[in-house]
Amino acid sequence: MPHHLMNLRHVPDDEADEIRGLFEDHAVPFYETPPSRWGISMGGFWVHDDAEAERAKALLEEYHRQRREQQRARYQEDLAAGRTGGVWWRIRHKPVTTLAACLAILVILALTVAPFITL
Repeated sequence: MPHHLMNLRHVPDDEADEIRGLFEDHAVPFYETPPSRWGISMGGFWVHDDAEAERAKALLEEYHRQRREQQRARYQEDLAAGRTGGVWWRIRHKPVTTLAACLAILVILALTVAPFITL
């Protein structure tokens, strides 16, 4: 029976490429199904054999631990260098984009709530 190893919905291309390389380097016989354009099917990496599934899951767990550490270190570097930040950083550095997003939120909220207010 096939074993689903990982969902590919919202996975960046670089991460998917690294995982393909990881499986190929360790000779894990996997196959891949792509996610649908409309988000109906999730897609993912699959294997058939139970033993291979356990081995692949262990490889994925180690890979994700390393990637998490790398991404956290990169985020901390960006914070220290002032390339990213929280809400106030976004308001100061990207005021037009932030204002447009806030206006869109207010319009959607008004359109959603208006029928109930006019009752």
